[in-house]
Amino acid sequence: MVEIPRLNGIIKALEQGQHAFTCFANPDPGTAQDLSGSNFDGIVFEMEHNPWDIAALRDSLQYMLNRRQIVENGSIAPKVTPIVRIPPNGNEMNQHFAKQALDLGAYGVVWPHVSTVEQAYNAVAACRYPRLSDQPIYEPAGIRGDAPGNAARFWGLTNQEYYKKADVWPLDPNGEVFVILMIEDTLAIKNLPDILKNVHGIGAILIGEGDLSQELGIPRQYDNPLLRDHMAQVVATCKQFNIPVGHPHVDAANVERVISEGFRFLMAAPGRSYAGLDKGRQLAGR
Repeated sequence: MVEIPRLNGIIKALEQGQHAFTCFANPDPGTAQDLSGSNFDGIVFEMEHNPWDIAALRDSLQYMLNRRQIVENGSIAPKVTPIVRIPPNGNEMNQHFAKQALDLGAYGVVWPHVSTVEQAYNAVAACRYPRLSDQPIYEPAGIRGDAPGNAARFWGLTNQEYYKKADVWPLDPNGEVFVILMIEDTLAIKNLPDILKNVHGIGAILIGEGDLSQELGIPRQYDNPLLRDHMAQVVATCKQFNIPVGHPHVDAANVERVISEGFRFLMAAPGRSYAGLDKGRQLAGR
């Protein structure tokens, strides 16, 4: 049997104790093609605030493929790992968005506005296939529907190989599906210890500092001490459970501080240059 290497570059960086670098990207072929050769570990196709255009997402994923990279790297792992931020808030429980993104071949899902244990459980469960209750790592009980064909093709695997890899990391150490929960309000911060204690399979927590700042009455005042204090609470809680925590607005001006504060999943906007990414990788020893 052919040994399949680690396919998800974001997971690869984190399990090696490194910082993972990503960015938000519009789901269009031009952007996907440009970023497919970048030094990001992954990109997050932004479909929470953009329309849910499944055809655009499908085309964007295909434009992430580069046959030259596959040959030169000697691996079917993409140079830059695509994941998707889906539209629904956690309390809407619209699992079909995650199912559609994963069925096209996305390597993970970002869930906005997850504030309770129930919502977190649903997010992870939606990214897992069902199994019998007497099987190992049963919880969270999977509810993803079975349609692996397109995803398996995109990953370069057979259907059976895909089944073995298409589980959530780090719950399944061999899993390639990365689940990110966005903490965006004070209720979520209050419930975060219970979420991390009771829901396994969370790959990272990403702070939605824009929405959090709105609730705190200081909209988009990203350097306000009140907002920074709440974000520090999230980092401290995640550290207790050894869960990577993400920062959504990293640039050359703040990346050194962000790294020093304990963030390991860094979203550096590409803009006209890769200044934030380049400085961040240098500071992180990458």
